[in-house]
Amino acid sequence: MKVLTADQMREADRLTTDRYGIPSLQLMENAGAAVADYLSHTFPDLSARSILVLCGKGNNGGDGLVVARRLRERGARPQVFLFAESSAVRGDAAVNLRRWQEGGGELRVLTSTTEWMATREILDEAELIVDALLGTGVKGPVEGLLASVIEETNAWRRKQNVCVRGCRRFVVAVDMPSGLPSGTEDFGGPIILADATVTFTAPKVGQLLSPGADCVGKLFVRDIGTPRKLLDDDPALKLHWLEPGEFRSLPLTRKADAHKGSFGHALIVAGSVGKSGAAVLGGRAALRVGAGLVTVATPADVLPIVAAGMPEMMTAPLLATDDGTASLRNLDYEPFARIAQDKSVVAMGPGLSTNPETQQFIRAMLQKLSLPVVLDADGLNAFAGRAAELRTRKPELLALTPHPGEMARLLDVTTRDVQARRPELALEAAKRWQAFVILKGFHTILATPDDRAYVNTTGNAGMATGGTGDVLTGMLAGLTAEFGTKNWECVLGLGVYLHGLAGDVAAERVGQAPLVASDVIDALPEAYARLLAQWHDAVH
Repeated sequence: MKVLTADQMREADRLTTDRYGIPSLQLMENAGAAVADYLSHTFPDLSARSILVLCGKGNNGGDGLVVARRLRERGARPQVFLFAESSAVRGDAAVNLRRWQEGGGELRVLTSTTEWMATREILDEAELIVDALLGTGVKGPVEGLLASVIEETNAWRRKQNVCVRGCRRFVVAVDMPSGLPSGTEDFGGPIILADATVTFTAPKVGQLLSPGADCVGKLFVRDIGTPRKLLDDDPALKLHWLEPGEFRSLPLTRKADAHKGSFGHALIVAGSVGKSGAAVLGGRAALRVGAGLVTVATPADVLPIVAAGMPEMMTAPLLATDDGTASLRNLDYEPFARIAQDKSVVAMGPGLSTNPETQQFIRAMLQKLSLPVVLDADGLNAFAGRAAELRTRKPELLALTPHPGEMARLLDVTTRDVQARRPELALEAAKRWQAFVILKGFHTILATPDDRAYVNTTGNAGMATGGTGDVLTGMLAGLTAEFGTKNWECVLGLGVYLHGLAGDVAAERVGQAPLVASDVIDALPEAYARLLAQWHDAVH
């Protein structure tokens, strides 16, 4: 799904009206209805809840007034707070303000911090807040009355222990959490901390890549009338949000006459003494996502441990250094070439170590391989200070999966620099190295050599634990073996999305703090089933 700036969204709305004849008032009606539908689906007891709808004077407030009216039609009793004089509301928003009042809806007009603070009792009794204060037009930090409203709403949300009727307090943002920039700026002002954001037509850049993107909560995109073709056919839109519709072209359901040879053979080069677990995790993950066959090549010293990690895995011994790591001698007389023969893809790096000879083996192997390669962990460390060699490697297809620290070492910058310029640096690196770059972290970015980028929002902080990166590497290898490289960016995007989704399933089962990498692999069957259901909806 394409991702838009505020200007691009306004242009999409204009074209929807001018080219397809859908009035802006109808777009506002559709937007408010979409939020009301989300709330009705999420909270079956909506009519019994105490609901506040916080509205600004602009179009976002107009959306909120539609939400309130639609909820009232469904038996709920929302209270509407308007943070402006009624006369300041213009255009389509004014139409919906009049509809709300003519329908008998309650309206409380607040124009000062004093008036707002006098409503604290109503705020404390609320269970659900709809944030419709500010939309995509924010140009700087929120100040004055609206800043106070945002800060008090966030404080209300944190007081979960005093919620009426024992339910958890919940904030849903209409289109954008108020105060969040629509781009990558950091205004520094207060931002609504939403549990969920229902945005319209397409995600906005700020919801995915701004410093305040974590305020969005769970992101839902709803169609309000703009034809998908209008965005899909625009070559200037090169930023995508990873969601099931992005994988329409992949055959996620299998033919009845398929066999193990139909789904490729992944080779995982990983492990060393003390780090055999990385090889096991990579191999298990490759099998769990559907590779027909998986072989783990690992130093002979640890092969028995790796082989015991999963009976379905095959193993191949690598000659070892005195430290129990992969030796450069594996390239003598082509023993590694025999291991790589008839494989579909090679994933290299997890647990291989930073032993100098092993690092030399990694660099030499990358120059010799004629297969697609997924390079991670110690595979990336081998090119710290020598990243230019990535551009001259033999394989035509290369995917790199650095975390911010590894990316910093490859680019010879600080981790802080990487975090401050994640999308720009990922795209620059992908173009420079002519490789796919998967920059891991909060909202992982997949950058392509031809200047496209995909942002992923599945996953959670529980995945910040050792081994989850090894799981991703194995998954990417397994999916590449299964689906091939004809549309590799789609396959890699699937791996990133499914990895995060499995992490979310695992967190539901065990919680975030106790989560370990093996939990992510164990959650893959359920995650795949959820994805498949959503994929069917997107395809059909």
